[in-house]
Amino acid sequence: MKQESGATSTVHTGRGYSTSYTVEQAPGEVFAAILDVGAWWTGQVEGRADALDAEFTYRHPPQHYSRQCVVELEPGRRVVWRVTDSHLEFVSEPGEWTGSEIVFDIAPAADGAELRFTHVGLVPDVECYGACSAAWLHYINGSLHSLITTGEGLPDPW
Repeated sequence: MKQESGATSTVHTGRGYSTSYTVEQAPGEVFAAILDVGAWWTGQVEGRADALDAEFTYRHPPQHYSRQCVVELEPGRRVVWRVTDSHLEFVSEPGEWTGSEIVFDIAPAADGAELRFTHVGLVPDVECYGACSAAWLHYINGSLHSLITTGEGLPDPW
């Protein structure tokens, strides 16, 4: 299905929560924005996300802590983070993100690039699905989209 530039699609698949959109920027620009984690995933980001096997932590006190390891890094095409540790304060199983993967697939599009984001393992029967999918919608379709298209991420509404 072809999407017009800027159109978005958000779905649940058997793999996890997924959303996608197209932008006028080139795949390399989308890739660079993804790697600038602190500019779009607002909260406290420490570490690196720009090299294979690099690790970084994300904290949004007091609700969220997670540690990600970069397990795939294909310039202009794909970024995959494996969540190696997590603590979500607002669910009964605080470590439910641990072992999940956060995937960014980038593909050339007619006038730019398509970004497809999937949080593998974030499915409706996971307790944090409602809150986490809403947060991803803001961070991916709002803040990261803004960083890609304007050079500035959006402030955190939470």
